[in-house]
Amino acid sequence: MARGLLIVNPYASRVTMERVAEICVALPGDVEVRLTERRGHATDIAREATTGGDIDALYMFSGDGGFNEVLNGVDGTIPVGFLPGGNTSVLSRALGLPRDPLRAAHQIAAGKTQRISVGKVNGRRFGFSAGIGFDAELVRAVDALGRRVDGKRAGDIAFCWITARTLAKHRGRYDPMLELEGHGRAALVLVANCNPYSYAGPIPLKIAPEAEFGLGLDIVAPTQVGPLDIARLMRYMVRGKGQRNASDVIYLHDCDRLVVRCDSPQPLHVDGEDLGDVGEAVFEAERNAISVLV
Repeated sequence: MARGLLIVNPYASRVTMERVAEICVALPGDVEVRLTERRGHATDIAREATTGGDIDALYMFSGDGGFNEVLNGVDGTIPVGFLPGGNTSVLSRALGLPRDPLRAAHQIAAGKTQRISVGKVNGRRFGFSAGIGFDAELVRAVDALGRRVDGKRAGDIAFCWITARTLAKHRGRYDPMLELEGHGRAALVLVANCNPYSYAGPIPLKIAPEAEFGLGLDIVAPTQVGPLDIARLMRYMVRGKGQRNASDVIYLHDCDRLVVRCDSPQPLHVDGEDLGDVGEAVFEAERNAISVLV
């Protein structure tokens, strides 16, 4: 009989123990459940499980933070299934899984796998996106709101409010503040491992429309942003058209490596997780890195 390990973040927004029980029934074979207890715990569990060699599949029921931890713990030898337990769960949705975790469990139970690449920045893996500047600033501001009394994170409404407040704080202006080695200066950097880059509720944000899980990284870096540019850039994000040929956007497709140097330390995020401020960031594509259940 197949053996699986289901790692669960009990504090993810849409995780309940009732759903955990239903998912265990839906998944094939004998499934052990491990609950995470601290930040980084999923990485430790995944590393121990994949190096032990006694399971056939690894599953993570969480939001994107937990997904990212698992990515940084697996070695690519066994397939991984990402079950959406967060408000957004970008990675599982980008892989084509339903937003409902039980339906997603039934879908990946068929055992269909796909080999994908992952990104890395300063040695930390990411599944769908990373960024320096504006979007990392948003991530930090949302984290600063803290969690509700039930331990869940703030949702989409809070994120929209933070976005508006952040733009107002900067008066809608972002001047060049970093250097993309070999490509010029920019106001911020968005790095995508897939399309979409993220979601605003049900709306996919197609920041790097040519990005694919099977390729290298796509880089989108507006050279300068003013108040009159915001509506146009938002239109690019929603439609997935325009940024490739815009004169004020650096767009790099299928990249293996990019070095970014900041004029002063700037916030960095991976998969919506704040990694603190950095003066330099080395982005790399780790091709054909892991097998995912899709």
